[in-house]
Amino acid sequence: MIHITRRETFNAAHQLYNPKWSAEKNKEVFGLCSNIHGHNWELYVTVKGEIDEETGFVMDLKDLSQIMKNEIINKVDHTFLNKDVDFLYGKLPSTENFAIEIWKILAPIIPNYCKGSLHCIKLVETANHYVEYYGN
Repeated sequence: MIHITRRETFNAAHQLYNPKWSAEKNKEVFGLCSNIHGHNWELYVTVKGEIDEETGFVMDLKDLSQIMKNEIINKVDHTFLNKDVDFLYGKLPSTENFAIEIWKILAPIIPNYCKGSLHCIKLVETANHYVEYYGN
């Protein structure tokens, strides 16, 4: 078993704000992040599997890049995650929730392109903050 990883980047804004709470409670829990703000995000998608003898690949990284762009990047780049992104609509767009929703989209698609499977989603929000999600 070997792991391969592809990185893509995008820019998007979000607001950590629970509409069930008062503005004061949101400010207390989320601080400045309760305001609309943006990030230069990095998305790492790791696929695990066996190497195909004919190609020498677990998965063609061009295919993985295209899947990431078509299914995620093109839908989130230069958006306001809270309102513009269908797969996040109605969810608090924390990095944790965002990573889980990306997993739900990519996990069933990856096996169509290789004998492997999705291993990990790593979503970097800032230089000091990222999430890794390995599925259930």
